[in-house]
Amino acid sequence: MTHDILIALVLFAFVSSITPGPNNLMLMASGANFGFRRTIPHMLGIGLGFTFMVLMVGVGLVQVFDAWPPSYTVLKAFSVLYLLWLAWKIANAAPARAGNAAGRPMTFWQAAAFQWVNPKAWAMALTAIAAYAPGQTLPAVLLVAMIFGAVNLPSVSTWTVLGQQMARILTNPRRLTMFNRSMALLLVGSLYPVLFPG
Repeated sequence: MTHDILIALVLFAFVSSITPGPNNLMLMASGANFGFRRTIPHMLGIGLGFTFMVLMVGVGLVQVFDAWPPSYTVLKAFSVLYLLWLAWKIANAAPARAGNAAGRPMTFWQAAAFQWVNPKAWAMALTAIAAYAPGQTLPAVLLVAMIFGAVNLPSVSTWTVLGQQMARILTNPRRLTMFNRSMALLLVGSLYPVLFPG
């Protein structure tokens, strides 16, 4: 991989990781509701889970989908339904209190598993492999995955910090409820490119 292509890959990883999407909107909501420290497992789940996803797509998982094209439609439908359920949960989130079962941030494994039903994550992984590891050689795939691993976690963490800072003005339960419902609407809005491509 040439120096110019490597810079382009880093730029692509940064822009695609830091722009709004389901992961970042949920991290902002989690930062506002639970704070930075309690959201760390969620952030790590995204960073490591997505890196693993890029690796799996690069070593040939995408060929499974190419062999059975309806699987794309099944994945899309499941992704939309799951994101709508998550939006409902965010919209109805109760303020975090000790012993409040409804007030728990996403775990590492939940966040890692979420990458597999996140439409933006799929678009990022497929584009990254197609553009920067077209031959799907193991060294190229590993490099793409490592670049995303290095860039993704710091990028998505900024959304948690943003949410944590917003928590200072969300001390009123009504304002927090309005914020959570706004985040839920934005999460639903992030499905627009999936439902109406092109």
